[in-house]
Amino acid sequence: MTAGRLAPNLLAWSIPLLLVLLPLSSFLVISFWRVENNALVPDFTLANYAEFVRNEIYPRVLQGTLLLATQVMLACLLIGYPVALFLWRRQGTVRWTLLLATALPLFLSYIIKIYAIRSLLGPSGFVNQALIAVRLLDRPSTALLFNQRAVLITMVLVYLPFAILPIFLSLERVPRGLLAASADLGASGWQTFKLVVFPLSLPGTIVGGLFAFVLAMGDFVTPQMVGGTTGFTYGRVVQSQFGMAFNWPFGAALAVVLLAGALLVIALAGWVQGRSRV
Repeated sequence: MTAGRLAPNLLAWSIPLLLVLLPLSSFLVISFWRVENNALVPDFTLANYAEFVRNEIYPRVLQGTLLLATQVMLACLLIGYPVALFLWRRQGTVRWTLLLATALPLFLSYIIKIYAIRSLLGPSGFVNQALIAVRLLDRPSTALLFNQRAVLITMVLVYLPFAILPIFLSLERVPRGLLAASADLGASGWQTFKLVVFPLSLPGTIVGGLFAFVLAMGDFVTPQMVGGTTGFTYGRVVQSQFGMAFNWPFGAALAVVLLAGALLVIALAGWVQGRSRV
């Protein structure tokens, strides 16, 4: 390999090494330290991981967060796939205009989006007023805010574009000739979708679901802003250790456990994708 080709490869590897692997490695190292007199002690101990196993609260919160992230993933896929399919079937300027409108929330501030959703779900928000207008409610309800249901709805709305775009890009790679060949062989629209479109778009569907799942697992801002006291997730536990508790080693250990769970899910999704490769 020539020097001219070696330099770009070294640069391509050094960027993820510096920005991803080194911070994660530092978390792993700190997770074996301890805190003494409000100071970090660079010692090697498994006490932080033992505390995670010993205290049943942390595994229980992790289990609840995994369930919440799974619900967010399924909801994003159930909503996102039909939306992506609808965009893919449009033509010309309409298609790209709608795609831009779908991706536009990604350019907005995360906090602004949560505040906007919170105002919609609030007692005087649009959702309550619409339910009152159709006479499903007699008066404004607070059941849509400051609970686990509000966290789920907010996460789905925030992470939906992350699911739609990979699915759309995967649909874009489906050869149009295969659709024409399927129609020439007498297949119906449903048969074409079932046997051609969906199998070929499955990789993008898995990626979109993973985006929603992983982002929901580590989110602590959404539960804090719309979850109230009942919307407690694993991300808030980790954040509290780095904040008020000032127990960075234990927070790092909790983060390592979360990362291990996310990597396990990603590996499982990769295995499923490899088994279903067309």
